[in-house]
Amino acid sequence: MSHRLCSTILGTVLAACAFTAPALAETTLHALFMAQAAYSEADVRAMTDGFMKAHPDVKVELEFVPYEGLHDKTVLAQGSGGGYDVVLFDVIWPAEYAKNDILVDQTDKITPEMKDGVLPGAWTTVEYDGKRYGMPWILDTKYLFYNKDILSKAGIEEPPHTWEELADQAKTIKDKGLLDFPIVWSWSQAEAAICDYTTILSAYGGSFLGKDGHPVFQTDGGLEALQYMVSTMKSGITNPNSKEYLEEDVRRVFENGEAAFALNWTYMYNLANDAKESKVAGKVGVVPAPGHEGASEVSAVNGSMGLGVTTTSEHPEEAWNYVVYMTSQPVQNQYAKLSLPIWASSYDDPAVTKGQEDLVAAAKTALAAMFPRPTTPRYQELSVALQQAIQAAILDMSSPKDALEEAAANSGL
Repeated sequence: MSHRLCSTILGTVLAACAFTAPALAETTLHALFMAQAAYSEADVRAMTDGFMKAHPDVKVELEFVPYEGLHDKTVLAQGSGGGYDVVLFDVIWPAEYAKNDILVDQTDKITPEMKDGVLPGAWTTVEYDGKRYGMPWILDTKYLFYNKDILSKAGIEEPPHTWEELADQAKTIKDKGLLDFPIVWSWSQAEAAICDYTTILSAYGGSFLGKDGHPVFQTDGGLEALQYMVSTMKSGITNPNSKEYLEEDVRRVFENGEAAFALNWTYMYNLANDAKESKVAGKVGVVPAPGHEGASEVSAVNGSMGLGVTTTSEHPEEAWNYVVYMTSQPVQNQYAKLSLPIWASSYDDPAVTKGQEDLVAAAKTALAAMFPRPTTPRYQELSVALQQAIQAAILDMSSPKDALEEAAANSGL
């Protein structure tokens, strides 16, 4: 057989093999994220692009929903047999998700580097009954933001250290005619109101549940917290529209210069200091939420969130690799302007702290004081009962005591 014929045959065979060889299989992951607060949608897409470049055989399709739809979207998808491989979940959901087998237990996949490098308080975000159901991703609490210019005009030299001082300073600002409603909150009948309530409850030394697992928020610090909220509404220092506001509404009001004080998450700091977005850029102060004299120096709610792999995922290994990438220190450090990292050493990294030194300083104190909402598989039921109680009280439809006692009776605990 001639060399030419052999070459022709070989070329034909190789061409046929090349033509029939299967293309590299591509794994597609479906991930569910939140469309508000913390990392922006653009940040999440940029992070994900970085992952896909590092893993060219994996494609990640993203879906964004408002926080209020995140829980139900996850549960409904699970009930229908899947749909998501990776989901974002709130610190209040691991108990329910563990009981209903929604997330994969990743305890054995947490490396020593992860255990030692992540801030201890962050791990509570993904833990239930001694197991870890993912990785913490958003480490967050609510801070007290204040307008430096308005405080200066009012003759106030420094922000309040207690909730009582906050009310007094707000009254001074109102009395001097600087603002009609110096404080703005997110008190809509939603989880946002529970986060504000938890922050104040923690300052007053309150608790949600007793050792027997039954509600005690209707007594002591829990009752005082709601009484404080109602008092600021009745005295006219709270923006009355707060009863309908969520966090983005709070940000809008504060950035328009229509509030001297606002309680909100980390993400508001850099957005409110962006001259393209905000009328108060350069005037934004931030400190940990106040304490209560004789009980606490600061207050904080654990508003952190984690990333986990669903038990219905057909690609659990690839999904876990995506979670590890998204929560890694280099990625978190790169996108640290709207959400601060979970990694302890990041808080001393100039690349993270530059331009937001005040926020990082507040975070070092506040993140160590984060107070948890109740850990119970029936949290959703409890939360709804408390949301209704807060609304009834701030709308003066019920006394704080009566409202909370009714919530305790309707909590399912």
